[in-house]
Amino acid sequence: MIDRRLFTHFDWGFLLLVLLIAGIGVVNIASATASYHTTGIPYYAKQIYWVIGGIFLIVTLCSFDYHILEDLSWWAYGVLMFLLVVVLVVGRSSMGATRWLNLGFFSFQPSELMKIVIVMVFARYFTEKAELTGLGFRDLLYPFLIIIGPVLLIMKQPDLGTAMLVFLVASSILMFVGIRLSTLVSIVLGAIPAFFLAWHFHLRDYQKERLLNFLDPERDPLGSGYHIIQSKIAVGSGGFLGKGFMQGTQSQLHFLPEQHTDFAFSVFSEEWGFAGCLVVMVLYFSLIFWGLNVAKKCNDRFGKLLAVGVTAMLFWHIMINIGMVIGIFPVVGVPLPLFSYGGTSMITSMVGAAILLNIQMRRFMF
Repeated sequence: MIDRRLFTHFDWGFLLLVLLIAGIGVVNIASATASYHTTGIPYYAKQIYWVIGGIFLIVTLCSFDYHILEDLSWWAYGVLMFLLVVVLVVGRSSMGATRWLNLGFFSFQPSELMKIVIVMVFARYFTEKAELTGLGFRDLLYPFLIIIGPVLLIMKQPDLGTAMLVFLVASSILMFVGIRLSTLVSIVLGAIPAFFLAWHFHLRDYQKERLLNFLDPERDPLGSGYHIIQSKIAVGSGGFLGKGFMQGTQSQLHFLPEQHTDFAFSVFSEEWGFAGCLVVMVLYFSLIFWGLNVAKKCNDRFGKLLAVGVTAMLFWHIMINIGMVIGIFPVVGVPLPLFSYGGTSMITSMVGAAILLNIQMRRFMF
């Protein structure tokens, strides 16, 4: 039986913030795909369906105590690890990557859901090991074993961006729990030879090209450096007030690649300029600040770690995507939460929002 008193603590302002960002994203997708010659349902209409589905998901998840996630965490981890293996065997390939499972009526990426599940698993583990503070190498061994499996499987697809995000989200929780300074310094120093080995034995050629072109996009302006160059042109040409809705030349003339997904913010920047970007950045800042505030006010350790992890997931998505489109980060194929086109990405972001709302609703109970 659902306690109706819980919904008196429902934060309608936060839900409005989430829907406002998603709504701006839908309008932006309509512009980004206006020149596409497609049949069937338009991209923006599909995105609206996913937003509506996300609202129902928020209502449903908020009806249950978030502590059920503590009980389901290891089961969910096992199921997604299995699905990540299945993707490599029978997954649908697109543009040289095998990341999707085709279920007939829709496709989804198990790697996207792994971001949420890693948060659940780490929150449960450090709730059970509440005495662990000032983590040393021995304390980090088991969390490392938890994270290394999904990271390697996702990189095998290959999807460096999502693998990096899973790692960053887990690392954010570890930093919140607390790592000894000496251990942290040793990890940073150890990362140097690890990067050397990854460069020579694991990274694909196109991934190396992306990193090299991040440092010097002009070395291959019509090849692997094309994305960064065209994105920076789109962002810069928007000026202060932008060119106007559907007036961006980079998107309407198809110079900008992946303009409704990874580079959706580039389209928005060209059409709405610095002023529009500032509004969106303030909205995202409010989203992150609200998530941190939920973690601060939560008296339950599992809920606090869960809120920190979900907020970190949203933060790293925003930071990497926007950094990518303006040329300060390499192109790694990371969508902008609630903004870029994509069903799995939208659902993952909505689940994150639902978890934060759930923790906020029940904070008075602990």
